[in-house]
Amino acid sequence: MTLPIILMSLGLGVIVISFFIKDSNKQLEKQFDELSISVFQETNALKKRLKIVEEELFLEPQFQVKKPTTKTTPVAKAPEKPIHDILKSQVIALNKQGLSIPEISARSTLTEEQVRYVLAAGGNK
Repeated sequence: MTLPIILMSLGLGVIVISFFIKDSNKQLEKQFDELSISVFQETNALKKRLKIVEEELFLEPQFQVKKPTTKTTPVAKAPEKPIHDILKSQVIALNKQGLSIPEISARSTLTEEQVRYVLAAGGNK
């Protein structure tokens, strides 16, 4: 056999084998398409949630912080609604970090009176 015949038969063999081997590029394209669709769906879901949160924030009334007239801490009375244990532990942790009652109130969803109550009760009840 001569060299050109060997090369031609080898080339035909490679072409036939290439038809039976799966194309990895098509799999990668499919995975990329699925990934881009899922990212798009998640982004839309996050935008919807963000819009809902923004609407809730705009609907809340504006609260004004009043400066205390005296330096003594008033006695805290029991709040009308029960305070969740997670908020209590957050208030106690912020107090241990050295934050003042107005700062703790600003970082949590509680009023200053509720913060004083939680600190006075020590997180119990």
